[in-house]
Amino acid sequence: MRHDCTTNDRKDGTTLPDPVYHPPMTAPSPDLTAFILAGGKSTRMGTDKAFVTLDGQTLLARALNVARSLTPNVRIVGDPAKFAPFAPTVEDIFPNCGPLAGIHAALRSSQTDLNLILAVDVPFVSSALLHYLIQRARNNAATVTVAQTEGGYQPLCALYRRNFAEAAEQSLQAGRYKIDVLFTPATTQTITEKELEAAGLSPSLFRNLNTPKELSEASDSAKHYDRKPVSRVSER
Repeated sequence: MRHDCTTNDRKDGTTLPDPVYHPPMTAPSPDLTAFILAGGKSTRMGTDKAFVTLDGQTLLARALNVARSLTPNVRIVGDPAKFAPFAPTVEDIFPNCGPLAGIHAALRSSQTDLNLILAVDVPFVSSALLHYLIQRARNNAATVTVAQTEGGYQPLCALYRRNFAEAAEQSLQAGRYKIDVLFTPATTQTITEKELEAAGLSPSLFRNLNTPKELSEASDSAKHYDRKPVSRVSER
């Protein structure tokens, strides 16, 4: 039996300045693979979110650009017929089972131990934020390195080691599709909102876009970030 994942969208709030965290000047890392989750149905947007435009770029282009600043190993999890022209693609092994299936397929295909999972609909994610998450993951043996903001865990902008695929597969086979229930204390490095803010990184960077209204509001203020809690799991 399969179950749909749900989201918990929030409204825009006050704005914060751009993040001030400055990552070290390093070349893209070949020991890291970045996966863009773009296989969702985009039912609330009414059109494929990967190809909607924000500030002159598609959401897919924005995600690919920031991922390629981190590693030469960038893949798209989604339909090859749509996405093969943009990057190598990976298809879900468990189709129509939500974001956990995308994470599982990504990790099963990966040749690196450390893997960035990034949803296509989080367009405000910056290279500074991702460098910070990667640095935290490299300095810890945890299976998952994930931020937890006031709105909950942010599993679709997080670092996963390949062995997370085993827990994901067991959960998918059992018809359980929630991601954060797999974040056990023994295997998860949780980054708090206070830690993000101490690094000069706004939790609003995780804000996702699921509807035309959210896209329109984001277009009006593409360089600012709201302080309100963000969605727990963005729609695929």
